Amino acid sequence: MTERLQIGTGPETIRVLKAALVDGLLPDTYVSGGSLVHMEAVSGGVAAATDEDSPLPVSASTINPAGLAGLLAEHAYVYRVKSRKDEQGNPQTYEEETTPPRDILSSVLAGKTWPRVPALRGIIGAPVLRRDGTLLQTPGYDPATGFYLASKVALPPVPDQPTTEQVTAARRFLLGRFLRDFPWATAADRANYIALLATPILRHFTRSLTPFALIDATMPSSGKSILTAGPGMLYGQRVMPWAYAEEELRKSITAVFAEQVGVVIWDNLAEGTVIDSPTLALLVTAGTWSDRQLGASRNLASVNDRLWMATGNNLQVGGDMASRTVRVHLDPDMPRPELRDQAGFGIPHLDQWITDPANQLTVLWHLLVLVLDWTRQGAPRAAGLAMRQFTPWAQHLGGFLAHHDIDGFLTNAADVRGIDEDEQRWGTFLACWHDRHHDKPFTAADLRRDAEPMHLGSDEHDPWDGQFITTPTGRLPNPLQLGRMLTGQAGRWRGNHVIRTGTHERGNRGVYWVERRDN
Repeated sequence: MTERLQIGTGPETIRVLKAALVDGLLPDTYVSGGSLVHMEAVSGGVAAATDEDSPLPVSASTINPAGLAGLLAEHAYVYRVKSRKDEQGNPQTYEEETTPPRDILSSVLAGKTWPRVPALRGIIGAPVLRRDGTLLQTPGYDPATGFYLASKVALPPVPDQPTTEQVTAARRFLLGRFLRDFPWATAADRANYIALLATPILRHFTRSLTPFALIDATMPSSGKSILTAGPGMLYGQRVMPWAYAEEELRKSITAVFAEQVGVVIWDNLAEGTVIDSPTLALLVTAGTWSDRQLGASRNLASVNDRLWMATGNNLQVGGDMASRTVRVHLDPDMPRPELRDQAGFGIPHLDQWITDPANQLTVLWHLLVLVLDWTRQGAPRAAGLAMRQFTPWAQHLGGFLAHHDIDGFLTNAADVRGIDEDEQRWGTFLACWHDRHHDKPFTAADLRRDAEPMHLGSDEHDPWDGQFITTPTGRLPNPLQLGRMLTGQAGRWRGNHVIRTGTHERGNRGVYWVERRDN
């Protein structure tokens, strides 16, 4: 039954509407960041291919005055009592339906306090594990978590205590069919991927930050996009081109927080790209992302609850990203991976198969069975694992994988350091420096002069054999630049070598030398 709201003067109208909103006048209305938001279905959604955007089917729109006017017209009868004279000249009252003026609606929405209005923490595209270990799997709003479940696939109920037969079938499907035919470089790559696939389900339960996911291969057509489509299509994905400028990368990150997706994918980076962005390093270690709203002068703060991924061929990491990245590496070891005979595959033409919502449901259901089987045993952790800020994530996911006898998780960490372009450049430079001069101290100017090529007749000889450190543009630094670079690396071990600093005997300059420690 449509609720009747009688309004009158401006102040009276504000009080009446505010009270009605607090009392739940509008369905699917919540409070987020102090503002009222209304949940609504997004029209025109289409099924996406593996390398396309796949947003969630609903959106939480902040209610503005025009939106409130429309919702009142849809869900309430708002009227004023007016009077007029009848044919005999006698006063007569009547009701007139009306839309409150825009300034009145703006005043109603201006406040930040909305008692009794449920708080919306976020929209999720697939079931998640609550902090008490139970599974949020009923579509709609969940008061216990503040999440709104808008499933991309209609999922049959998953039993709280899966049977032994269901767990066995889930392992057989995920490991023996769905993931069987990918050209994993090592067992670690498969284990890492399964951990990433389960991460959005477990993130609320583990209360942890999630590392950056790097999915790369030695050759095109190895299956990278299919792997990102696994979590992307289940939880909602946004596929973006990589921004090579820090400012553009920051803007793209801020913009994507306004979208209802659980996975963000930078797809198909140029071969050999070095991912060493300070912006990205900050993102994956921040529980909240704060930045200026695009096109406005105010700052927005968003909970960092996304899974951030990048794909490409023979990618590298640099800066602080090596210790913040989980790598999944594919190596088909053949010239034309796309020509592999799929007759014997567990799922032939998997790139097409995964786009079918019914098949996405199958993957998700079996994954949830494995998660609930783990929680039924008390959700044991892998206590020996450590990964900087991501240790809680590593221990929970490591325990989940160990429970299901999936070996290799994070054992390719040395491989990630091996593709750390920054580590390689500095490690080689320090090793060459120590080989040439041992622990002799140098000023930055003296060391830079030592890098000057030697002229032997008509030939030019580089005494450092190309190993002297360069600027990001590939040029030899001048003495001032070199001094800043060396100071910034002081005390940081690169393999067996480390830069030490001191003061020149004259007391007016800094000096640098390399210490080597074989063990």
